[in-house]
Amino acid sequence: MRKIIAITQLSLDGIMQAPGGPEEDPSNNFPHGGWFMRHGDEGVMQALDETISGKFDLLLGRRTYDIWNAYWPLHGDNPIGEAFNRVAKYVVTTRHDPLTWEKSHRIGNDVVNALRQLKAAKGPALHVWGSGKLLQTLMAAGLVDEHRLWIAPVVLGQGKRLFELGLPLSTLKLLSSRSTPKGVVINIYRPIAAKKK
Repeated sequence: MRKIIAITQLSLDGIMQAPGGPEEDPSNNFPHGGWFMRHGDEGVMQALDETISGKFDLLLGRRTYDIWNAYWPLHGDNPIGEAFNRVAKYVVTTRHDPLTWEKSHRIGNDVVNALRQLKAAKGPALHVWGSGKLLQTLMAAGLVDEHRLWIAPVVLGQGKRLFELGLPLSTLKLLSSRSTPKGVVINIYRPIAAKKK
């Protein structure tokens, strides 16, 4: 069975919106796009290298896929681009326009059952980066096996949150924690399945 691993850049107040750049996700007039980048350092790069060095596939929401598809296929000389270009991309989308990034596969109807089947299939872990709407679906269905939270020392005060209102009660077990020179805390958690009554 494949694991679903959510890799999320967060602010101290739990915001995950647009960590990489100003145009990434300006919805709801979010003014802080690119907020995570000023906290990058050798510790963050080491965590990134560790994350992309193993075998994995990508599981992405359509917005994240479109952002990455416009950038990473043109940057195969970058280690991140090389890793993302070589793996399979599973894209949750209701749109029918083509997925042009090589090795892209559409997941459309009956998303939760399709994702359960994908998890049950043979293959490497599925990494979810960004993809906030998709993560809400995955967490509500109990499909996330591991959260890797990269928490920057910044309070944004507004924006889309990783743990939005309405998610079911859940408990997480801390597997590891480390901090980087610029104060990013990298915590790895495993959700603990609730006992059935």
